[in-house]
Amino acid sequence: MKFYTAHLRTGQTPRLVREGFSWGALIFGPVWLLAHGAWLAAILVGALDAGLGLMTHGPLQAVLVLWAAWLTGLFGQDLRRWTLLHRGFDELHVIAARDEAAAFGRLLAVRPDLAEAEL
Repeated sequence: MKFYTAHLRTGQTPRLVREGFSWGALIFGPVWLLAHGAWLAAILVGALDAGLGLMTHGPLQAVLVLWAAWLTGLFGQDLRRWTLLHRGFDELHVIAARDEAAAFGRLLAVRPDLAEAEL
């Protein structure tokens, strides 16, 4: 089972964000954040990566860059939630489901008014 948070803004399709670690955020960092629309978070993570790369050298640089990538993987989904919060989305529910489609179905079962708004 995976857990998802459902976010809604009036007149918008609900957004689901998975809880937990993100391998995509670990590997692709700011690009992954940009792909998910978290522009400010992507800029901040990119600036952190660039700063670590410019201010350190040798083994320390490798350790700090890997540490920053690991933190991005740990908190990437939280950065997406933070972005949605600042765009005016409200967190509606926490949903347990096997995948995103099943989570969306469970959300519509609890909130059928959202399905009517989609039509």
